[in-house]
Amino acid sequence: MGRMKLRRAFYLAFIISIMASLMVACSANKKEEASSTEKPKSNLSADEPGWKEDTSPITFDWYINFSWFANKWGNDATSKYITEKTGVSLNIMTPAGNEAEKMNTMIASGSLPDFITLGWGEEAVKQMIEGELVLPLNELADQYDPYFFNVSDPAKLEWYRQEDGNVYGYPNASSSPANFEKYKELKPSNQTFLVRKDIYEAIGSPDMRTPEGFLNALKAAKEKFPEVNGAPLIPLGLHEFTDTGNSSLEWYLQNFLAIPMEKDGELYDRSTDPEYLKWLKVFREANEEGLLAKDIFIDKRPQMEEKIAQGRYFAMLYQRSDMQAQQLSLYANDPNSVYIAVDGPANEQLDQPTLAGDSLAGWTITLISKDVKDPERAIRFMSYLLSEEGQKDMYLGPEGVVHEVVNGKPQFTKEAYELLTTDRTAFDKKYGASHTFWMLMDTDMQLQWQTPTEEPFKQMEDWTKGKTKSFAVYDDINPQGTSEAGIANSKIAQEWGKTLPKLLLAKSEEEFEKIYQEFQEKRDELGYDKVREYQEKRFAENKVKIEKAETQKKE
Repeated sequence: MGRMKLRRAFYLAFIISIMASLMVACSANKKEEASSTEKPKSNLSADEPGWKEDTSPITFDWYINFSWFANKWGNDATSKYITEKTGVSLNIMTPAGNEAEKMNTMIASGSLPDFITLGWGEEAVKQMIEGELVLPLNELADQYDPYFFNVSDPAKLEWYRQEDGNVYGYPNASSSPANFEKYKELKPSNQTFLVRKDIYEAIGSPDMRTPEGFLNALKAAKEKFPEVNGAPLIPLGLHEFTDTGNSSLEWYLQNFLAIPMEKDGELYDRSTDPEYLKWLKVFREANEEGLLAKDIFIDKRPQMEEKIAQGRYFAMLYQRSDMQAQQLSLYANDPNSVYIAVDGPANEQLDQPTLAGDSLAGWTITLISKDVKDPERAIRFMSYLLSEEGQKDMYLGPEGVVHEVVNGKPQFTKEAYELLTTDRTAFDKKYGASHTFWMLMDTDMQLQWQTPTEEPFKQMEDWTKGKTKSFAVYDDINPQGTSEAGIANSKIAQEWGKTLPKLLLAKSEEEFEKIYQEFQEKRDELGYDKVREYQEKRFAENKVKIEKAETQKKE
């Protein structure tokens, strides 16, 4: 019996040792398999474009949070060329309806497309970062593509660096204060006050800087031209009204009135400025006199574009670059029916406007999702787009097809340039160059390839020159996200979105005053003091960040 027990114990120990060995081997295999799927840290140097290491076919989903964006990748010469070169194809996605609702839905799901491009000031940016739904670009670059640090702008990275030390997004149409000063004569503002040339001249080219001149001009246009091509004239056009207001009646109008952003070193609440309120009352009076069409309160961008193309607006406080295709259509039909920039609403001293140019924050910001199907290829493709090679490819398209080199200087071919200057929509579809895909465009770098602006755009552009100002230090000062200040700011913005139309539709100046006072009180109740405290803090931090960013840029 003793021998049997000993033998059984031996066999049991032997079996256990075999099983343990198998488990260790299995575990080792799993670790080996896991490590084989994880891409090692890149051995490339910062001077080597990482995208060239792998140009096999891959398709990224790229979400652009603008419902009006209609261009698709792979149908035009430029995007085809870039896909052939890099192996990267894009499935471009846009919201069918309300942009904010679409972003909220995607964030709530916890799953995002590979790339996301949206306005840098949108609350969704903060939500994606706080929710750890996007990846730090600096960490991706450290691991997979040090070339990113060679082609990205240190000033822009510093500007978008978060409290955790990481950078999650990169801007387009961004310009540091130093570059702004360097290029401001070449890079005019997009903010314009436009009038339809033939109608404006027919009513005597009036001065529209004063409330009286402004209202009289709108009246004269409506009386002399009640219809345009069988449809009612719309005396005044604005950007669309949204849940949080109307940029034409806020940022644009305040800049035309040259209202300062700060006084005595402290932020100034421009929305309470007497000049600003005076002009909001002018718009109210315009409505009372039948000079604000109902269309402007309900139309979205597609409807506005259609009406611009028909020349139905007499005057517009609008962004000139947002109507290029429509301007070309008017010009082709009748050069005198185009829109031209003129002096618009001004303060009592008739000071020159202080119009916004490219800021350090830029226009949009692009982020890479935590769900990105291939982080290595994603950061390397972003680096390619940021590089001079990528910027040139995106702006000029393939040589011999979209551009050619004449006397050592690249320029669009005659055919491409003719289409660009006659039918912008057709140019985008056929050639896909010159800001067709603007998600990461570097407007400073692209100046070297730009051809001189010609009509029907030159007059609008030239009018803004000498009137631009850098607002970089005031960018990104509004609280976002789920903090107390962020929630308060969101609620105040939505309250303003409801209030602004009511101010314009008020039946009397007394009613206007009452509505405005109620908003001020509601604003305080919603926590404006917290918003103000946050803004002051961010303003002070921005001064330091810009100083640091400029120092890094010089180095």
